[in-house]
Amino acid sequence: MNVLLMISVISTNSCISAVNSRPLNENQTTNEKTKIQVALLLDTSSSMDGLIDQAKACLWNIVNTLTTLKFGGTVPDIEIALYEYGNNGIHTKENDYIRQVIPLTSDLDLISEKLFALRTNGGSEYCGAVIEKSVKQLEWGKDKSDMKLIYIAGNEPFTQGNVNYKSAIKEALADNIYVNTIHCGYAEEGIRGMWQDGAVTGKGKYFNIDHNRKIIYVETPYDKEIMKCNERLNSTYIGYGENGIMRAENQIIQDKNAESVSSGNYTERAVSKSKAVYDNSSWDLVDMYKKDQSVVSTIDNKKLPSEYQNKSKEEIQKIVEQKETERKAIQKEISELSVKRQQYIDSHSKEEKDDDLGKAVKESIFELAQIMGYDTE
Repeated sequence: MNVLLMISVISTNSCISAVNSRPLNENQTTNEKTKIQVALLLDTSSSMDGLIDQAKACLWNIVNTLTTLKFGGTVPDIEIALYEYGNNGIHTKENDYIRQVIPLTSDLDLISEKLFALRTNGGSEYCGAVIEKSVKQLEWGKDKSDMKLIYIAGNEPFTQGNVNYKSAIKEALADNIYVNTIHCGYAEEGIRGMWQDGAVTGKGKYFNIDHNRKIIYVETPYDKEIMKCNERLNSTYIGYGENGIMRAENQIIQDKNAESVSSGNYTERAVSKSKAVYDNSSWDLVDMYKKDQSVVSTIDNKKLPSEYQNKSKEEIQKIVEQKETERKAIQKEISELSVKRQQYIDSHSKEEKDDDLGKAVKESIFELAQIMGYDTE
Protein backbone atom coordinates (compact mmCIF):
# COMPACT_ATOMS: atom_id res chain seq x y z
CA MET A 1 0.00 0.00 0.00
CA ASN A 2 1.02 3.58 -0.60
CA VAL A 3 0.74 4.33 3.01
CA LEU A 4 0.41 1.30 6.51
CA LEU A 5 -2.46 -0.60 8.01
CA MET A 6 -5.01 -0.34 5.08
CA ILE A 7 -7.18 2.22 3.15
CA SER A 8 -8.07 5.67 4.58
CA VAL A 9 -10.31 5.96 7.66
CA ILE A 10 -13.69 7.64 7.51
CA SER A 11 -14.65 8.72 11.02
CA THR A 12 -18.04 9.84 12.23
CA ASN A 13 -18.83 13.53 11.62
CA SER A 14 -17.50 15.74 14.39
CA CYS A 15 -15.62 12.78 15.86
CA ILE A 16 -12.15 13.89 14.78
CA SER A 17 -10.04 16.26 16.82
CA ALA A 18 -7.37 18.22 15.01
CA VAL A 19 -3.72 17.28 15.35
CA ASN A 20 -1.90 20.42 16.35
CA SER A 21 1.78 21.08 15.98
CA ARG A 22 3.62 21.92 19.17
CA PRO A 23 6.89 23.69 19.90
CA LEU A 24 9.74 21.33 20.62
CA ASN A 25 11.51 21.17 23.94
CA GLU A 26 14.74 23.16 24.04
CA ASN A 27 16.70 20.13 25.24
CA GLN A 28 15.84 18.11 22.15
CA THR A 29 18.64 17.66 19.64
CA THR A 30 18.87 16.24 16.17
CA ASN A 31 20.40 12.74 15.93
CA GLU A 32 21.62 10.97 12.83
CA LYS A 33 18.59 8.67 12.62
CA THR A 34 15.02 9.75 13.25
CA LYS A 35 12.57 7.41 14.97
CA ILE A 36 8.90 6.75 14.49
CA GLN A 37 7.63 5.27 17.75
CA VAL A 38 4.15 3.83 18.13
CA ALA A 39 2.68 2.46 21.37
CA LEU A 40 -0.47 0.38 20.96
CA LEU A 41 -2.57 0.16 24.13
CA LEU A 42 -5.20 -2.51 23.52
CA ASP A 43 -8.18 -3.37 25.67
CA THR A 44 -8.12 -7.17 26.08
CA SER A 45 -11.24 -7.52 28.19
CA SER A 46 -13.70 -10.25 27.22
CA SER A 47 -15.57 -8.18 24.62
CA MET A 48 -12.49 -7.24 22.61
CA ASP A 49 -11.69 -10.34 20.54
CA GLY A 50 -12.59 -8.41 17.40
CA LEU A 51 -10.15 -5.63 18.26
CA ILE A 52 -7.30 -8.10 18.72
CA ASP A 53 -8.19 -9.76 15.43
CA GLN A 54 -8.04 -6.38 13.68
CA ALA A 55 -4.64 -5.67 15.24
CA LYS A 56 -3.34 -9.01 13.92
CA ALA A 57 -4.79 -8.27 10.50
CA CYS A 58 -3.31 -4.80 10.16
CA LEU A 59 0.15 -5.04 11.75
CA TRP A 60 2.06 -5.56 8.50
CA ASN A 61 0.01 -3.02 6.61
CA ILE A 62 0.86 -0.49 9.32
CA VAL A 63 4.55 -1.34 9.05
CA ASN A 64 4.39 -0.89 5.29
CA THR A 65 2.68 2.46 5.72
CA LEU A 66 5.34 3.67 8.13
CA THR A 67 8.09 2.72 5.69
CA THR A 68 6.68 5.17 3.15
CA LEU A 69 7.66 8.06 5.44
CA LYS A 70 11.01 9.78 5.14
CA PHE A 71 12.65 12.58 7.09
CA GLY A 72 15.49 14.44 5.42
CA GLY A 73 15.50 11.83 2.66
CA THR A 74 16.05 8.95 5.10
CA VAL A 75 13.61 6.25 6.23
CA PRO A 76 13.39 6.52 10.05
CA ASP A 77 13.85 3.63 12.44
CA ILE A 78 10.47 2.17 13.37
CA GLU A 79 9.73 1.00 16.90
CA ILE A 80 6.46 -0.43 18.18
CA ALA A 81 5.40 -1.16 21.77
CA LEU A 82 2.39 -3.13 22.94
CA TYR A 83 0.38 -2.94 26.15
CA GLU A 84 -2.77 -4.79 27.14
CA TYR A 85 -5.18 -3.50 29.75
CA GLY A 86 -8.58 -4.37 31.20
CA ASN A 87 -7.80 -8.08 31.54
CA ASN A 88 -8.35 -9.81 34.90
CA GLY A 89 -6.14 -12.67 33.78
CA ILE A 90 -2.93 -10.68 33.50
CA HIS A 91 -2.47 -8.86 36.80
CA THR A 92 -4.17 -7.74 39.97
CA LYS A 93 -6.24 -4.65 40.65
CA GLU A 94 -3.21 -3.17 42.41
CA ASN A 95 -1.47 -3.09 39.04
CA ASP A 96 -4.60 -1.72 37.37
CA TYR A 97 -4.94 -4.88 35.22
CA ILE A 98 -2.19 -3.62 32.90
CA ARG A 99 0.69 -5.50 31.29
CA GLN A 100 3.53 -4.26 29.14
CA VAL A 101 3.53 -6.98 26.49
CA ILE A 102 6.64 -5.65 24.77
CA PRO A 103 8.63 -2.39 25.08
CA LEU A 104 9.48 -0.22 22.09
CA THR A 105 11.31 -2.47 19.67
CA SER A 106 12.22 -2.73 16.00
CA ASP A 107 12.05 -6.55 16.18
CA LEU A 108 9.01 -7.02 13.95
CA ASP A 109 8.80 -10.79 14.32
CA LEU A 110 8.76 -10.43 18.10
CA ILE A 111 5.93 -7.88 17.87
CA SER A 112 3.95 -10.30 15.72
CA GLU A 113 4.64 -13.18 18.11
CA LYS A 114 3.41 -11.26 21.15
CA LEU A 115 0.37 -9.86 19.35
CA PHE A 116 -0.79 -13.31 18.26
CA ALA A 117 -0.37 -14.59 21.82
CA LEU A 118 -2.88 -12.10 23.29
CA ARG A 119 -6.02 -13.58 24.85
CA THR A 120 -9.07 -11.74 26.16
CA ASN A 121 -10.60 -12.00 29.61
CA GLY A 122 -13.11 -9.94 31.59
CA GLY A 123 -11.75 -6.96 33.49
CA SER A 124 -11.77 -3.29 34.39
CA GLU A 125 -10.38 -0.83 31.86
CA TYR A 126 -8.27 2.00 33.29
CA CYS A 127 -7.29 4.25 30.38
CA GLY A 128 -5.53 6.94 32.38
CA ALA A 129 -3.36 4.37 34.15
CA VAL A 130 -2.22 2.56 30.98
CA ILE A 131 -1.38 5.87 29.27
CA GLU A 132 0.64 6.93 32.31
CA LYS A 133 2.55 3.63 32.41
CA SER A 134 3.37 3.76 28.71
CA VAL A 135 4.72 7.30 29.04
CA LYS A 136 6.85 6.52 32.07
CA GLN A 137 8.06 3.01 31.20
CA LEU A 138 8.95 3.28 27.53
CA GLU A 139 12.23 4.70 26.20
CA TRP A 140 10.85 7.50 24.06
CA GLY A 141 13.17 9.28 21.65
CA LYS A 142 14.57 12.72 22.40
CA ASP A 143 15.28 13.91 18.88
CA LYS A 144 13.19 16.85 17.71
CA SER A 145 12.27 15.02 14.52
CA ASP A 146 11.06 11.85 16.25
CA MET A 147 7.39 11.05 15.72
CA LYS A 148 5.92 9.65 18.94
CA LEU A 149 2.37 8.33 19.04
CA ILE A 150 0.12 6.53 21.49
CA TYR A 151 -2.98 4.70 20.26
CA ILE A 152 -5.36 3.55 22.93
CA ALA A 153 -8.32 1.41 21.89
CA GLY A 154 -11.23 0.17 24.02
CA ASN A 155 -14.93 0.49 24.72
CA GLU A 156 -15.56 1.41 28.36
CA PRO A 157 -15.63 5.02 29.67
CA PHE A 158 -12.26 6.75 29.40
CA THR A 159 -12.60 8.03 32.97
CA GLN A 160 -12.32 4.76 34.90
CA GLY A 161 -9.56 4.14 37.45
CA ASN A 162 -7.60 6.23 39.92
CA VAL A 163 -5.34 7.93 37.37
CA ASN A 164 -6.94 10.96 35.73
CA TYR A 165 -6.57 10.69 31.97
CA LYS A 166 -5.95 14.41 31.64
CA SER A 167 -2.93 14.32 33.95
CA ALA A 168 -1.56 11.23 32.19
CA ILE A 169 -1.93 12.88 28.79
CA LYS A 170 -0.32 16.06 30.10
CA GLU A 171 2.78 13.98 30.91
CA ALA A 172 2.73 12.58 27.38
CA LEU A 173 2.53 15.99 25.75
CA ALA A 174 5.42 17.24 27.88
CA ASP A 175 7.57 14.78 25.89
CA ASN A 176 5.87 15.55 22.56
CA ILE A 177 3.95 12.26 22.58
CA TYR A 178 0.57 12.59 20.87
CA VAL A 179 -2.36 10.56 22.17
CA ASN A 180 -4.94 9.16 19.76
CA THR A 181 -8.08 7.42 20.98
CA ILE A 182 -10.02 4.67 19.23
CA HIS A 183 -13.44 3.91 20.69
CA CYS A 184 -14.91 0.51 19.86
CA GLY A 185 -18.67 0.86 19.67
CA TYR A 186 -21.25 3.54 18.97
CA ALA A 187 -19.90 7.02 18.27
CA GLU A 188 -22.11 8.80 20.80
CA GLU A 189 -21.02 6.40 23.52
CA GLY A 190 -17.42 7.28 22.76
CA ILE A 191 -18.13 10.97 23.01
CA ARG A 192 -20.10 10.60 26.27
CA GLY A 193 -17.41 8.29 27.62
CA MET A 194 -14.78 11.05 27.06
CA TRP A 195 -12.79 9.21 24.38
CA GLN A 196 -13.11 12.19 22.09
CA ASP A 197 -12.00 14.53 24.88
CA GLY A 198 -8.99 12.29 25.46
CA ALA A 199 -7.89 12.80 21.86
CA VAL A 200 -8.53 16.54 21.98
CA THR A 201 -6.52 16.79 25.22
CA GLY A 202 -3.75 14.66 23.69
CA LYS A 203 -3.60 16.75 20.47
CA GLY A 204 -4.33 13.57 18.57
CA LYS A 205 -7.33 12.22 16.72
CA TYR A 206 -10.50 10.53 17.88
CA PHE A 207 -11.85 7.56 15.96
CA ASN A 208 -14.92 5.43 16.35
CA ILE A 209 -14.59 1.94 14.86
CA ASP A 210 -16.54 -1.26 14.49
CA HIS A 211 -14.05 -3.54 16.22
CA ASN A 212 -15.94 -6.64 15.09
CA ARG A 213 -15.58 -5.71 11.42
CA LYS A 214 -13.59 -8.27 9.46
CA ILE A 215 -10.70 -6.81 7.48
CA ILE A 216 -11.26 -7.30 3.77
CA TYR A 217 -8.29 -7.81 1.44
CA VAL A 218 -8.41 -7.53 -2.33
CA GLU A 219 -6.90 -10.65 -3.87
CA THR A 220 -4.51 -9.83 -6.71
CA PRO A 221 -2.74 -11.77 -9.47
CA TYR A 222 0.56 -10.94 -7.76
CA ASP A 223 -0.12 -12.47 -4.35
CA LYS A 224 1.06 -16.00 -5.17
CA GLU A 225 4.22 -14.69 -6.80
CA ILE A 226 5.04 -12.64 -3.71
CA MET A 227 4.34 -15.63 -1.47
CA LYS A 228 6.76 -17.78 -3.49
CA CYS A 229 9.36 -15.03 -3.23
CA ASN A 230 8.89 -15.02 0.53
CA GLU A 231 9.64 -18.74 0.73
CA ARG A 232 12.87 -18.17 -1.20
CA LEU A 233 13.66 -15.19 0.99
CA ASN A 234 13.50 -17.29 4.16
CA SER A 235 16.20 -19.59 2.79
CA THR A 236 18.68 -16.69 2.82
CA TYR A 237 18.69 -16.41 6.63
CA ILE A 238 21.42 -18.01 8.76
CA GLY A 239 20.66 -18.06 12.47
CA TYR A 240 23.61 -17.49 14.82
CA GLY A 241 24.12 -17.22 18.55
CA GLU A 242 22.23 -18.82 21.42
CA ASN A 243 18.79 -18.15 19.92
CA GLY A 244 19.61 -18.07 16.21
CA ILE A 245 17.93 -21.33 15.26
CA MET A 246 14.90 -20.60 17.40
CA ARG A 247 14.52 -17.12 15.91
CA ALA A 248 14.79 -18.49 12.37
CA GLU A 249 12.02 -20.94 13.24
CA ASN A 250 9.98 -18.11 14.72
CA GLN A 251 10.26 -16.25 11.40
CA ILE A 252 8.41 -19.15 9.76
CA ILE A 253 5.86 -19.25 12.59
CA GLN A 254 5.06 -15.56 12.09
CA ASP A 255 4.61 -16.20 8.37
CA LYS A 256 2.04 -18.84 9.29
CA ASN A 257 0.37 -16.52 11.80
CA ALA A 258 -0.02 -13.87 9.12
CA GLU A 259 -1.37 -16.45 6.68
CA SER A 260 -3.88 -17.69 9.30
CA VAL A 261 -5.55 -14.27 9.08
CA SER A 262 -5.66 -14.20 5.27
CA SER A 263 -3.48 -14.64 2.21
CA GLY A 264 -3.55 -10.85 1.81
CA ASN A 265 -2.12 -10.40 5.29
CA TYR A 266 0.61 -12.93 4.51
CA THR A 267 1.45 -10.93 1.39
CA GLU A 268 1.61 -7.69 3.41
CA ARG A 269 4.10 -9.36 5.75
CA ALA A 270 6.21 -10.52 2.81
CA VAL A 271 6.30 -6.95 1.52
CA SER A 272 7.46 -5.77 4.96
CA LYS A 273 10.24 -8.36 4.85
CA SER A 274 11.51 -6.85 1.61
CA LYS A 275 12.24 -3.52 3.32
CA ALA A 276 15.25 -2.29 5.27
CA VAL A 277 13.12 -1.91 8.40
CA TYR A 278 12.95 -5.72 8.62
CA ASP A 279 16.35 -6.02 10.30
CA ASN A 280 17.27 -9.28 12.04
CA SER A 281 20.93 -8.59 12.73
CA SER A 282 20.45 -9.76 16.34
CA TRP A 283 20.15 -13.37 15.11
CA ASP A 284 20.75 -13.49 11.33
CA LEU A 285 24.38 -13.69 10.18
CA VAL A 286 23.63 -12.06 6.83
CA ASP A 287 22.02 -8.96 8.31
CA MET A 288 24.79 -8.75 10.92
CA TYR A 289 27.47 -9.08 8.23
CA LYS A 290 26.04 -6.01 6.48
CA LYS A 291 26.68 -4.03 9.65
CA ASP A 292 29.95 -5.60 10.71
CA GLN A 293 31.91 -7.83 8.34
CA SER A 294 34.22 -8.91 11.15
CA VAL A 295 31.40 -11.02 12.62
CA VAL A 296 32.38 -13.98 10.41
CA SER A 297 35.95 -14.04 11.67
CA THR A 298 35.02 -13.60 15.32
CA ILE A 299 31.96 -15.81 15.69
CA ASP A 300 32.24 -19.24 17.30
CA ASN A 301 31.31 -21.79 14.60
CA LYS A 302 29.57 -23.86 17.26
CA LYS A 303 26.95 -21.09 17.47
CA LEU A 304 26.04 -21.57 13.82
CA PRO A 305 23.65 -24.15 12.31
CA SER A 306 25.21 -27.62 12.13
CA GLU A 307 25.82 -27.47 8.37
CA TYR A 308 28.20 -24.51 8.87
CA GLN A 309 30.11 -25.63 11.94
CA ASN A 310 32.85 -27.52 10.08
CA LYS A 311 33.40 -24.90 7.41
CA SER A 312 36.32 -22.49 7.30
CA LYS A 313 35.86 -18.79 7.91
CA GLU A 314 36.54 -18.16 4.21
CA GLU A 315 33.83 -20.63 3.20
CA ILE A 316 31.33 -19.09 5.61
CA GLN A 317 32.08 -15.58 4.36
CA LYS A 318 31.54 -16.68 0.78
CA ILE A 319 28.21 -18.28 1.68
CA VAL A 320 27.08 -15.19 3.59
CA GLU A 321 27.93 -12.94 0.66
CA GLN A 322 26.06 -15.24 -1.72
CA LYS A 323 23.02 -15.20 0.59
CA GLU A 324 23.20 -11.40 0.77
CA THR A 325 23.25 -11.07 -3.02
CA GLU A 326 20.39 -13.54 -3.37
CA ARG A 327 18.35 -11.73 -0.70
CA LYS A 328 18.76 -8.35 -2.36
CA ALA A 329 17.51 -9.78 -5.64
CA ILE A 330 14.47 -11.39 -4.02
CA GLN A 331 13.62 -8.27 -2.05
CA LYS A 332 13.86 -6.21 -5.22
CA GLU A 333 11.51 -8.66 -6.94
CA ILE A 334 9.01 -8.42 -4.08
CA SER A 335 9.23 -4.63 -4.12
CA GLU A 336 8.47 -4.49 -7.84
CA LEU A 337 5.58 -6.95 -7.48
CA SER A 338 4.19 -4.99 -4.54
CA VAL A 339 3.91 -1.85 -6.69
CA LYS A 340 1.89 -3.77 -9.27
CA ARG A 341 -0.17 -5.32 -6.48
CA GLN A 342 -1.00 -1.94 -5.00
CA GLN A 343 -1.99 -0.57 -8.39
CA TYR A 344 -4.33 -3.52 -8.83
CA ILE A 345 -5.83 -2.97 -5.35
CA ASP A 346 -6.35 0.74 -6.01
CA SER A 347 -8.20 -0.01 -9.25
CA HIS A 348 -10.37 -2.80 -7.81
CA SER A 349 -11.20 -1.52 -4.32
CA LYS A 350 -14.85 -0.76 -3.69
CA GLU A 351 -15.92 2.40 -1.92
CA GLU A 352 -17.08 1.36 1.53
CA LYS A 353 -17.13 2.61 5.07
CA ASP A 354 -13.65 2.44 6.54
CA ASP A 355 -13.79 2.17 10.30
CA ASP A 356 -11.21 -0.36 11.42
CA LEU A 357 -8.16 -0.06 13.65
CA GLY A 358 -5.61 -0.04 10.85
CA LYS A 359 -7.23 2.74 8.88
CA ALA A 360 -7.50 4.85 12.01
CA VAL A 361 -3.78 4.50 12.67
CA LYS A 362 -2.89 5.27 9.06
CA GLU A 363 -4.94 8.44 8.84
CA SER A 364 -3.48 9.97 11.98
CA ILE A 365 0.09 9.00 11.10
CA PHE A 366 -0.05 10.74 7.75
CA GLU A 367 -1.65 13.87 9.14
CA LEU A 368 1.01 14.25 11.82
CA ALA A 369 3.76 13.38 9.31
CA GLN A 370 2.73 16.33 7.16
CA ILE A 371 2.80 18.67 10.14
CA MET A 372 6.24 17.46 11.22
CA GLY A 373 7.78 17.81 7.77
CA TYR A 374 7.99 14.16 6.80
CA ASP A 375 7.87 13.18 3.14
CA THR A 376 5.77 10.32 1.81
CA GLU A 377 6.42 8.13 -1.21
